[in-house]
Amino acid sequence: MVVHSELAKAQRMSNGLPGRIGNLVAAAQNAMRAGHHDEAQQLWGEVLSADVEHPQALFHLGQHALMRKDTGRARQLLQRAAKAAPREPAIPLNLSFVHRATGDAAAEMTALTDALAIDPYFFPALLAKGMLLERTGEKRKAARVYKDVLTIAPPEEQVAAELRGPLRRAREAVDENAAELDAYLRARLDPVVSRHEDENLSRFEECRDIALGRRKVYTQQPSMLHVPRLPAIQFYERADFPWLSALEAASDVIRDEFLAVLREDMGGMRPYVSHPDGAPLNQWAELNHSLRWSVFFLWEHGKRIDDHCARCPSTVSIIENLPLMDLAGFSPNVMFSLLAPHTRIPSHYGDTNARLVGHLPLILPGNCRFRVGNEIREWRYGEAWLFDDTIEHEAWNDSDEVRVILIIDTWNPYLTHAERELVATLLSGVTDYYRDSGT
Repeated sequence: MVVHSELAKAQRMSNGLPGRIGNLVAAAQNAMRAGHHDEAQQLWGEVLSADVEHPQALFHLGQHALMRKDTGRARQLLQRAAKAAPREPAIPLNLSFVHRATGDAAAEMTALTDALAIDPYFFPALLAKGMLLERTGEKRKAARVYKDVLTIAPPEEQVAAELRGPLRRAREAVDENAAELDAYLRARLDPVVSRHEDENLSRFEECRDIALGRRKVYTQQPSMLHVPRLPAIQFYERADFPWLSALEAASDVIRDEFLAVLREDMGGMRPYVSHPDGAPLNQWAELNHSLRWSVFFLWEHGKRIDDHCARCPSTVSIIENLPLMDLAGFSPNVMFSLLAPHTRIPSHYGDTNARLVGHLPLILPGNCRFRVGNEIREWRYGEAWLFDDTIEHEAWNDSDEVRVILIIDTWNPYLTHAERELVATLLSGVTDYYRDSGT
């Protein structure tokens, strides 16, 4: 049974009372926790004899009457409880159960509306409202309420056992409604789509899936610098970056040079995640200082790693002809990224939406996936992509072998030349300010 603020307050006050009422309330609560319902009823009756408007006693005696199917007595007690504790939504919720038992759907809805007027986020009442709408044949309205229920519902392990079945039904109803809505909309949309079949409709398809609740909307959340009014594009269209073709054409050369580095030694490999002692790790605890996600830098924070570059001369020659982000102390970053078998990179965000990050897949054992926002892709050898890493992203290597990609970064194409220069000055200024202060 969910007890809300006002009954909880009354409980605390009663527990603090000296003498008979406080002792009776404590004893009644102990009996309830032990599952001794008849004993609890007797004790709550004694509380009510001592205080005829005691909200807890009225509420629990009303519940007990409802359990015994004495709906008249339950209604009377719960109505009195509602007057004694008018800001407690659990009371009208239980009144709705009384009306459900008597088959009065209109009164049941009124009671649920009263509960939600007190607390619009009272999850059990909202769930009960969805159940009532579904029971009375209003499936579409029920699905919309159930969708709100799923938004505010606590994790299942925190949900009372008696509500877990209805909550699962809510998920099913939302999915069923989405499928029916999809079929309904496709009948209208397909003729329009057919008139534009030669065009790229991926943005609209994502829009449709968001409307159907099949995809979540993700926003940019840069950890360092946010440039406003840049579009939150998860994966960019490759047609906007014709230079990617030259990079892809060199995949064999780049892969072979990296394999030579691996054969010679792995001394230049180091963990990508390397937080100092005492730093908050959060999702990085498992990978901190771990070679399960390791990197071999060619450029790091704008600095060319000469001895690494000397070992990959053809790769460096190709990279030097790409329009990489160029920002002293920050970019470019060019690295081979190795993800060990059965390793997951947890969801995270990049530093700034002023840049995009590119991947060129080189060694792919299969079953390796990458998610940006609401889109999951599998890497394919020699097929590069660019994405906004300030949108939540994560990666998986579920295979039995290592996965290797080349990572580069470039300016966000929506920035003007002047904005690039100003952003570069701003970021380097922030870096220098803290370096000069010794922090």
